[in-house]
Amino acid sequence: MPKFSVTQENYTIDAELTVVGKDLLIVVTGGSNPHIGDVTTLTRDTAMQTIKYPSHDGRFHKDNFVGERVARVVQPVLPGSCTITAGIHVNQITKAQIAAASPMGEALGRQIVVWLAAHPVAAPAPQYYGSDEQPI
Repeated sequence: MPKFSVTQENYTIDAELTVVGKDLLIVVTGGSNPHIGDVTTLTRDTAMQTIKYPSHDGRFHKDNFVGERVARVVQPVLPGSCTITAGIHVNQITKAQIAAASPMGEALGRQIVVWLAAHPVAAPAPQYYGSDEQPI
């Protein structure tokens, strides 16, 4: 399971990549309290969709700002579907740290693209019954 990291403004964001057949699961975490704040799904040819989980005080997590940056960078090279979870929390975050989050997500995406180019995803094609066949 390859792991990628980027550090700016005194915090680190990590991405772990799991290949499942031709599909990718990317888990993005970082800061002082990693978690799962949202889930983004996409394929090379479909628009991304994001579900945000509730945070404190009825607000929703904003981790999609990083997860969706990763998604946009990897989308053109996706071999199958892609699911990205993102959860980054930096205690007492500064404006500079907030501003760094988007470029950090893009940098993680570029690292993943480079890894995928060096390690092409290969999985056998699934087999299905023909229209004139049925399970025995």
